[in-house]
Amino acid sequence: MVDLASKRLQLLAPFQPWEGTDLKGLKLLIKAKGKCTTDHISMAGPWLKFRGHLDNISNNMLIGAVNFFNEKTDSVKNQLTGEYTPVPATQRAYKAANVGTIVVGDENYGEGSSREHAAMEPRFLGVRAILVKSFARIHETNLKKQGMLALTFANKNDYDLIQEDDTIDIIGLTEFAPGQPLQIVFTHVDGSKDIILANHTYNQQQIEWFKAGAALNIIRKQVAS
Repeated sequence: MVDLASKRLQLLAPFQPWEGTDLKGLKLLIKAKGKCTTDHISMAGPWLKFRGHLDNISNNMLIGAVNFFNEKTDSVKNQLTGEYTPVPATQRAYKAANVGTIVVGDENYGEGSSREHAAMEPRFLGVRAILVKSFARIHETNLKKQGMLALTFANKNDYDLIQEDDTIDIIGLTEFAPGQPLQIVFTHVDGSKDIILANHTYNQQQIEWFKAGAALNIIRKQVAS
C-alpha cells in the first residue's frame, strides 16, 4: 500500500492516448537558449528524494533552462495572464486550463544522464511536443517511450522565427508515418504566420507508442489480453 499523503511515493495513472487529431492551439512554454541537459530539465540534488513521486519532482521541470526571451532561468511568460512565473507553475496553469504546450530547444537537447524523469515530467504536466535543433539520442528515445512528440527543425534557422506569444499548431499527425515530416504553424500576435517543417525519427512501433499515450500503455494491454 502507498500512503496517499506520502510526499515521496505516488501511484500513477496511465497517460492518456492521443486524441486522434492534429494538435492545435498550443502555447510556447519555453524557448530554451543554449545548453539544456537532463540536469537543466530535471535537476538532481535534493529533488531526488521525490523520484518516486512524479507530481512533486515535476516542480523542478526545466527550472535550469535559460529562457531565450529574458535570459533568465525559471521565468517564462504565462500567456493566460501575461505574467512571468516559474516554469512548473506556468505549465500547471496551462494544464489546468486544458491548454497544451510545446518546448523549443537548441542543439543536443537532453544530453547527460539518461534520467527518465526528464521525459516523464513534461509528459505528466501536459507538454505535447519538444522541438529542437538536435537531440541527445537517449533522451529522444525516452520522450518517445512516454508518448511525447520529439521533433527536430528541418531547417535549424527556423528556431529564430519562434516568438514568445506564439500559438502553435502541429499538422499531419493523422497521417503520422516513418520518414514523413510534420508541419508546424506558428501564429504570431500580429496575425502573421510562419509555417515550418519538423523532422522525426519515429518508426512504426514508436508511432504506436505515441498513439497509445506511452509504451507502457501498449504493454499493459498486451498483459491484460
